[in-house]
Amino acid sequence: MSAVKVYVPRDSAALALGADELAAALVEQAALRGLTIELVRNGSRGMFWLEPLLEVQTPLGRIAYGPVAPEDVPGLLDADLLHGGEHALRLGVTGQIPYLALQERLTFARMGVTDPLSLADYAAHEGWLGLQRALTLSADALLEQVTQSGLRGRGGAAFPAGIKWKTVAGVQAAQKYVVCNADEGDSGTFSDRMTMEGDPFMLIEGMTIAALAVGATQGYVYIRSEYPHALASMTQAIALAHAAGYLGSNLLGSGRTFELEVRKAAGAYVCGEETAMLESIEGKRGVVRAKPPLPALAGLFGQPTVINNVITFASVPLILARGADYYRNYGVGRSHGSLPFQLAGNILRGGLVEKAFGITLRELLYGFGGGSASGRPIKAVQVGGPLGAYVPEEHWDVPLDYEAYIAIGAAVGHGGIVVHDDSADLSKLARYAFAFCALESCGKCTPCRIGSTRGVEVIDRITHADNPAQQVELLHDLCDTMLHGSLCALGGMTPFPVLSALKHYPQDFGLSPASTQAA
Repeated sequence: MSAVKVYVPRDSAALALGADELAAALVEQAALRGLTIELVRNGSRGMFWLEPLLEVQTPLGRIAYGPVAPEDVPGLLDADLLHGGEHALRLGVTGQIPYLALQERLTFARMGVTDPLSLADYAAHEGWLGLQRALTLSADALLEQVTQSGLRGRGGAAFPAGIKWKTVAGVQAAQKYVVCNADEGDSGTFSDRMTMEGDPFMLIEGMTIAALAVGATQGYVYIRSEYPHALASMTQAIALAHAAGYLGSNLLGSGRTFELEVRKAAGAYVCGEETAMLESIEGKRGVVRAKPPLPALAGLFGQPTVINNVITFASVPLILARGADYYRNYGVGRSHGSLPFQLAGNILRGGLVEKAFGITLRELLYGFGGGSASGRPIKAVQVGGPLGAYVPEEHWDVPLDYEAYIAIGAAVGHGGIVVHDDSADLSKLARYAFAFCALESCGKCTPCRIGSTRGVEVIDRITHADNPAQQVELLHDLCDTMLHGSLCALGGMTPFPVLSALKHYPQDFGLSPASTQAA
């Protein structure tokens, strides 16, 4: 009897829910029964409420079971698991599960399908095709592909990737760098982590293509220390890619050079800001730099540097493999392609949903997320991390694209979506935004360093005052100062959650709607 492939994820979320114990139980029970299995530790499909998700390869395709605990293994094997047998935990063909079937998985097409550290598996699923094509193009043609695709930075700023790359390419310098910002510190975000753990070669390929486009020979992946599994998988993947000729001094025999290293962050939220990250990589304290000069002109060690986040680089191989138009035709308006939205907080079916821009928050919350985990009505949704605005129900049908969300005073950001039910107190959440900023501020600029501390005090006075109108006016002035005077987005965007909470949920502050308006 040939070995039957059985898949158990190695993703951090699955590990936290007992995936290693499940894998050990499978191996033990199979040996006791004389069954021959080939255990593959794949990435997660992103359906976290079903983790650990066990899959078995059958003639019908991969059949999923979940969530599976170690004690379920004997019963599953009794039910003929290895042939996709019926069981209470059987979910059917994995790709036909509605949560997956209704997505547009462009960047995440391999996620949960392949062994993340198998070069052969990666190559068998369209891996390295983008790099191979890139090596046949001139730098100008390569830059044009990225520009025409409409790809914008997925880290939150949404700046066109092609324009940033062209800026670096156009500067003459003896040394240029490519830096991946993998300091994924926003609450409710995990797509970067999933990529590094579940499809690390995709990130390596994207960064290598960027290096070819701009003439860089050295790259760094800056990963937060709270991601030990991502650090381990990226380090191993880089070593494997280097040994196979996909990195190093002679890329696929082309004579081109690109070296890549991992740098572990120390856990400062502000180092998610690109210039503070550069300071950290250089071995200095993570403090924001004043601009100009832009990092594209004088970045790491004073040299021209391309900086993008994980999902931006990870989107590039597909663009090169299938062409700019293929990618550009997804999305709406100026928001091209797809974004891996991450459902977290008080949500029944938390996980990753990759969809083309244009889907609505309501579709994500109820069509994919199934409503709140508590069963209570959803009250507020924070979109775009801890500096994102709280979006009320009146805006849940606005298409999720960059311009549409700017128009309602919000931001799509990194695609993180944190859900709160009607038991949430938005005055406490607004206060937390200021407290978070005060804790994480690098201290370089006064609006952020002092303004965040004063913000906590002002909100306390609003919620405890008999006549808070004067304090509301002061809060608006303070937010205006932070918004326009801060050196980076930490201080500059903290007003977003504060003012949106004040505007849409005044009752939580003990206020009437009219009293929350700026004078």
